[in-house]
Amino acid sequence: MKYAVIESGGKQYRAVEGATIEVDRLPVEAGQQVNLDTVLLLVDGDSVLVGAPVLPGVTVKATVVEHTKGPKIVVFKYRPKKRIRVKTGHRQQYTCLKVDSIEEK
Repeated sequence: MKYAVIESGGKQYRAVEGATIEVDRLPVEAGQQVNLDTVLLLVDGDSVLVGAPVLPGVTVKATVVEHTKGPKIVVFKYRPKKRIRVKTGHRQQYTCLKVDSIEEK
């Protein structure tokens, strides 16, 4: 099984060929192809390549499937006896990527 650990938006994701991953929103239209060059680790069967910090010449090619939103998170700040009540919400935006291939040069 071939997989890679990539970095996108300051977070690390495990990319397996043929699988989908949700990363923070990328400024790319749906249906376009994205090359992710910050590959930190590459595992192909028994061989393991670890970058210091990234692997040169290794790219992950993925296709943008859709842009989605995560669940709504309610933030409620409350200070007793001071009449302070603040209620806000947040929905994170994600990009769903389908990993096409992991290529080595």
